[in-house]
Amino acid sequence: MTTRGAWPDIAGRIEDGRHLLAVRVYFEDTDFSGVVYHANYLRFMERGRSDYLRLLGIHHSALDAGAEGEALAFAIIHMELDFLKPARIDDVLEVVTHFAGAVTGVRFEVEQEVRRGSDVLVRARGTAVVINREGRPRRLPATLRALLEKGAGREPAGGPAAIP
Repeated sequence: MTTRGAWPDIAGRIEDGRHLLAVRVYFEDTDFSGVVYHANYLRFMERGRSDYLRLLGIHHSALDAGAEGEALAFAIIHMELDFLKPARIDDVLEVVTHFAGAVTGVRFEVEQEVRRGSDVLVRARGTAVVINREGRPRRLPATLRALLEKGAGREPAGGPAAIP
């Protein structure tokens, strides 16, 4: 028996230009005081960014396999975080991700929040680039840039026909 396709929201969903991903807090996510260890919020947000890209049609495995001409990967080069409230074991959190600011030839901005219900627990803003296997920055390929601009709710350079 296969379960392929049985979990339609495993990668979250996109609503109004924002990606929403549910994350449950497990014991392993907490520290000695019973709250989520601060570095684990970065892991939750990485999942949100990765699944947002996946739903936009950008797959890490395809990038690594050279789908854009050479093996590429995304890298966060800057991130600012504000820790506002703690999360605890068994909480169900929502990671909200959206692309903010300009999608330039080299970089793009991402904003994220980790929420529990209506409470914002963590806010983050980061800058991402595309790098090759040697860690050197590369220009965003046109297809990736168009998909990122679409995800940010903007018309890609070159108009609607630029989106694959």
